[in-house]
Amino acid sequence: MAEKIGKIKVKQIGSPIRRDRKQGLHLRALGLKKIGSERELIASNSILQLIEKVRHMIKVIS
Repeated sequence: MAEKIGKIKVKQIGSPIRRDRKQGLHLRALGLKKIGSERELIASNSILQLIEKVRHMIKVIS
């Protein structure tokens, strides 16, 4: 039986400047480029792990 996969909307609220380079790459992987940009993503395990690594620079809207 297939699992129901939801969607998550995230907004970038912090800058990757003066942070570890990998954190900036994680933001790019989520599709976030500038402060204030928003993306709606499928809540897969890999996306949730990326969100956890940069949780101090993003805000989960829904």
